Amino acid sequence: MFKILVIQTLNNLSDERTEYLINDRLSFMRFLDLGLSDRVPDAKTIWLFRERLTQAGAIERLFNRFDASLRNAGYLPMSGQILDATLVAAPKQRNTNDEKTALREGRIPEDWQDKPSKLSHKDRHARWTLKFTKARRQEDGTIPSTDLAIPFFGYKSHISIDRKYRLIRKWKTTDAAASDGARLREGQLDKTNTASTVWADTAYRSKANEHFMEKEGFVSRVHRKKPHLKPMPRHIQRSNAGKSVIRSRVEHVFADQKSQTGLFVRTVGITRATLRIGPANIVYNVRRLLLLERMNAAT
Repeated sequence: MFKILVIQTLNNLSDERTEYLINDRLSFMRFLDLGLSDRVPDAKTIWLFRERLTQAGAIERLFNRFDASLRNAGYLPMSGQILDATLVAAPKQRNTNDEKTALREGRIPEDWQDKPSKLSHKDRHARWTLKFTKARRQEDGTIPSTDLAIPFFGYKSHISIDRKYRLIRKWKTTDAAASDGARLREGQLDKTNTASTVWADTAYRSKANEHFMEKEGFVSRVHRKKPHLKPMPRHIQRSNAGKSVIRSRVEHVFADQKSQTGLFVRTVGITRATLRIGPANIVYNVRRLLLLERMNAAT
């Protein structure tokens, strides 16, 4: 059943589509050790298995178990760590302004309380946020002075990877509007890393974070922010550019997850969203381990 979860994650499949493709593809059957005459779990069975994992909160323990296997194989967290977060889309909710206000305050809207069927289909944890992207060059060759702000609804995946092997060591799921920087002080730093250096973008730069890292024995390599209404000093530009060479490695992790697994939350609620993002992190580490093993074999 866990292998079926891996197949779902790798191919971004619904339960019904998973059932169909297991019956259709010999490669899936071989991966699951199923013969042509064996019974294939149906969509309802797959859904129940995932619900049991959700209720037991087992995905964190499964991730830690595989991480322990990585360490036993010699892949220790080394050379410092890199933090970042990415947005993960979820089905949009069509709520009124009063309903949105109630959800932000942690309340259940009054109209939903006596409608359990409607409540079960409403995601009360996902949030709207703005995703800023660089404006494209115009036809005349000029670039707009302001970036584009695109509304986004869903969740956010926070990860911490080690610099040497680029394996995910710490992770956390929050709503899309949650602050990136605050997560640094919520268990995102790996104290078992052989180096104390921490790389992150400007979202993680704050006095609270700098004080926390200094107190915990970490060395900050977090990007510095541009002074308000002033040009960026040349020496800070050079410093940030040097940090970006290392920090950009975490972007490769998100690119791999979104291109290979089509990371998307189909379910309702942050608990189930965690069970979607958690296996994606495990599958990334498995694929990364296979690559590292092939590289070691080649040398």
